[in-house]
Amino acid sequence: ALRGGGLTAPAIHDADTLPLDAVMAAMRDLAGRARAGRLRGSELADPTITVSSIGDRGAEEMIAVVIPPQVAVVAFGAPQERPWVSGGAVVPRTLVRVTLSADHRVSDGRIGSRFLMDLERHLAKPEAL
Repeated sequence: ALRGGGLTAPAIHDADTLPLDAVMAAMRDLAGRARAGRLRGSELADPTITVSSIGDRGAEEMIAVVIPPQVAVVAFGAPQERPWVSGGAVVPRTLVRVTLSADHRVSDGRIGSRFLMDLERHLAKPEAL
């Protein structure tokens, strides 16, 4: 959310344990309070991994900048139909570019690579979630 001419990335605490509708409600609440300048310090000071998407604007890819206390940003682009080789044939397939920007003081490329591989596996087989 933009605040005072800059970007803030407030935290949704325990988002991994919340149902999707609760995460969306918390996100709407945080965005509204960020625009009004009414965020709590704990929402701005805790380390987070931010999920961002510019796909709704049609951009295929995003290279995010990590804003402390964030430790990483996972960014999703717009789904695009692309040629894909499957079983020796070229077939159309909908693909999404996902990028990961990380603070190397907190993690390294190997952990980031494992995360992206796991994410790809889960997105390819949604029932695995």
